[in-house]
Amino acid sequence: MKKITYIFAIFCVLSGFAQTQETDSLKTYKKRVLETTEVSYLMSYYAQDGDHAVVSGGIGSEKLTDLTPTFVVAVPLNSDDVLTVDAGISAYSSASSSNIDPFDSNDPANPYNESSGASMSDVWINGNFGYSHSSNDRNKIMGANLSVATEYDYFSIGGGLSYTRLFNEKNTEISAKVNVFIDTWNPQYPVELRDGFNNPNIVGPGVYNPYKYTEFDKLGRNSYSISLSFSQILSKKLQASFFVDFVLQDGLLSTPHQRVYFQDQPDFFIDDFQLADDVERLPDSRFKIPIGTRINYFINEVFTLRTYYRFYYDDWGVTSNTVSFELPFKISDKFTIYPIYRYYTQTAADYFAPYEVHLSTQEFYTSDYDLSQFHSNQLGFGFNYTDVFTSFNVWKLGLKSFDFRYGNYNRSDGLTANIFSAGFKFLLD
Repeated sequence: MKKITYIFAIFCVLSGFAQTQETDSLKTYKKRVLETTEVSYLMSYYAQDGDHAVVSGGIGSEKLTDLTPTFVVAVPLNSDDVLTVDAGISAYSSASSSNIDPFDSNDPANPYNESSGASMSDVWINGNFGYSHSSNDRNKIMGANLSVATEYDYFSIGGGLSYTRLFNEKNTEISAKVNVFIDTWNPQYPVELRDGFNNPNIVGPGVYNPYKYTEFDKLGRNSYSISLSFSQILSKKLQASFFVDFVLQDGLLSTPHQRVYFQDQPDFFIDDFQLADDVERLPDSRFKIPIGTRINYFINEVFTLRTYYRFYYDDWGVTSNTVSFELPFKISDKFTIYPIYRYYTQTAADYFAPYEVHLSTQEFYTSDYDLSQFHSNQLGFGFNYTDVFTSFNVWKLGLKSFDFRYGNYNRSDGLTANIFSAGFKFLLD
């Protein structure tokens, strides 16, 4: 918290200095950064299925649904300053997380069946508050943000600063962002590893004794990031941008409710559900570097080609490549449709192994298939409606734009998903 306070103190000093150097806005006319209040409503629905649930050690149902409504309100404070408030929730139901306690119903426990326990669903709540100040010539933009998020097993607070500079008659843009997130876990360990667990139905050779298991003694996780980007209009038809991020995480990077099974330890069951040998153990630091580019080419008045490429590296052994394409097709002045394709491939983390492949002698281990080697394809389409004159009104709100997207996702380990998202942007009359 002290780090965030210090960052915002620096921002306030710099912002005050910048404002004293600028021409009095009352003496000359200048266009407002944001003419009127904008209200955006975003909604996404995500549904997936697979058979490598990490809560049950790399086997079991990955069925999950998630609904995420979000409101974003941007308010012009004056000609130069804009306040943005972003509030959203994410309500999910998960067969995998329900099996943190698979023995809380009358049905036989099985990693491929959904338990009816309290952990089968939850709500994530997030709030973000942003402020930006633009210089008189609109070539310099300073920003700050504060965010808060909570879920049943963690609480997060974060903040950041940003600076954008435009050159060359606004054909060139550079920006830098710094963010800090401070998280605290409320660990939800697998039920069989909790103090006082006693079930007479345990079946196995001898006495169940997960000797490697201990609770985590450090429950904090901090994330620090620096983002740099450069954008250039190269011609009337071609625009390119480049970005690089540096991300450092430290603290509890393991997920306490994700089981691991060792091949050199005996197996114990209740019904058809195997009891954990331990929980996921990962290093307490991780350094990530994604670097990429976007290139947009205006083919003609009807077609535009949008391309994206990203290379990712981290010190856990994961490297990945992402390529995506969009081809917007302008039907009329207001309507655009566009096909979308995305390809992704990654290497496995050094600490990943499937179900019952890890050895108890190892220091770090996980059976989370998000850290495995795989490739994926996502194919979809989008639809956009834009009306700068906001001729369609709802109460005192004029509809400026509407955007809808659908994507079908397939991963080489068998995970499949469907993603629907929609966004409405209104102007307050």
